[in-house]
Amino acid sequence: MAADDETRLRGRMVEVMRAMEARGLNRGTSGNVSARLGDGMLVSPSGVPPERLTPEAMVFIGADDSVAPGQLKPSSEWRMHMQILRRRPDVGGVVHCHSRHATILACAGREIPAVHYMVGVSGGASVPVAPYATFGSAELADAVVDTLQGRYAALMANHGQITVAPSLTAALLIAEEIEEQAAVYWGCLAIGGPNLLSDGQMEEILTRFKSYGQTR
Repeated sequence: MAADDETRLRGRMVEVMRAMEARGLNRGTSGNVSARLGDGMLVSPSGVPPERLTPEAMVFIGADDSVAPGQLKPSSEWRMHMQILRRRPDVGGVVHCHSRHATILACAGREIPAVHYMVGVSGGASVPVAPYATFGSAELADAVVDTLQGRYAALMANHGQITVAPSLTAALLIAEEIEEQAAVYWGCLAIGGPNLLSDGQMEEILTRFKSYGQTR
């Protein structure tokens, strides 16, 4: 990647971190983002509030998990980001956040079922919940990657949500929609439960999503 492309990518990561807070998907120093860069990745630093982030603060981690001297400490969740990028060649950006309604469901161990057709942005008929593991651990990284199974989104038990996509911009949009679907499901549970779409209906939605939007 050319130097100017890397500079733009670093800047976009800052924008996404700030957008997550502005849109209510994240608070304080929780949550993190990453983007593929060559054989390694850029990941947001640990414990830095969005308003203090700069493009230079993004941490490059090499394919051998090395962090060059002089960089900030990477996010405690860097292993999870790296595992996803290694096992999902279709992914270029990862967003992890603690949005309120997604986190409520994650803490209750409830997946988001086919409550609305927009659940399909996850790449499946539901948004599953990855088993709990300590934050920053290799066990959590494995649990999240295994749960995604080709999807673009998953909840993380007693933790939050994670989304992946070819670009960081797309991963942010998916995270925003997953939070909306979590809120819709939460609201339905409060008034007696949802009327779920059938497997056949969701299969049709997933097929139509493949050609949804602009083609160029």
